[in-house]
Amino acid sequence: MSTSVPEEEKPRRILVVEDDLSILTGVSMNLRFEGYEVLQAQDGRTGLAKALDEAPDLLVLDLMLPELNGYEVIRELRQRGRDTPVVVLSARGQESDKILGLNLGADDYVVKPFGLQELLARIKAVLRRRFGGTSATPPPVTFGDVKVDLSQRTVARDGQPVELTAQEFKLLAHFLAHPGRTFTREELLSGAWGYHYEGSARTVDNFMRQLRLKFETDPEAPRHFLTVRGLGYRFER
Repeated sequence: MSTSVPEEEKPRRILVVEDDLSILTGVSMNLRFEGYEVLQAQDGRTGLAKALDEAPDLLVLDLMLPELNGYEVIRELRQRGRDTPVVVLSARGQESDKILGLNLGADDYVVKPFGLQELLARIKAVLRRRFGGTSATPPPVTFGDVKVDLSQRTVARDGQPVELTAQEFKLLAHFLAHPGRTFTREELLSGAWGYHYEGSARTVDNFMRQLRLKFETDPEAPRHFLTVRGLGYRFER
């Protein structure tokens, strides 16, 4: 008996092509938070290769990229007969830039600096127009005795609700999306707070202390939210 997941229930796959690591991390984290599968590239040539080989459902594409610029990526995709939806994300906000991008085959155009909620809404609108539906609800994530429902934004430990601030939840979701990866404090600020946020290493340290107090059996000897000396922090399930 087949156990394949029906196409309409599969989460949509989005390829983010952006050379600014802080923006790439922040956008990717928020897309995963919304239930999408995310692919990444930091230059146009790699982005084009992934768009051709991985067949994502949508591209979020910067224009000012190394190797190939965003215009060239769109042009090459369309010349090869690929109609993958493209949402341009660019600091180039002149009307002529927008017209060129849309004429080449982009489906929408968002100008930096941008609001994450606006970007997410535009991505959902493009996917709705193309596929007529939304992404599947992500399954709950568990570690230790903790269960996190990303879609409902609820957290329970040993069956009991855990109260988190909005920012604590964002940081938790960022770690859950990247288990085993070490982040510097700067990367955590851009990924969980947003690339425009002006915070400090102390901000991250304080939030890490709160996560340990709420989720570790022994906050002084953590098993999940680990300090990597000289580098930053890592989450392990």
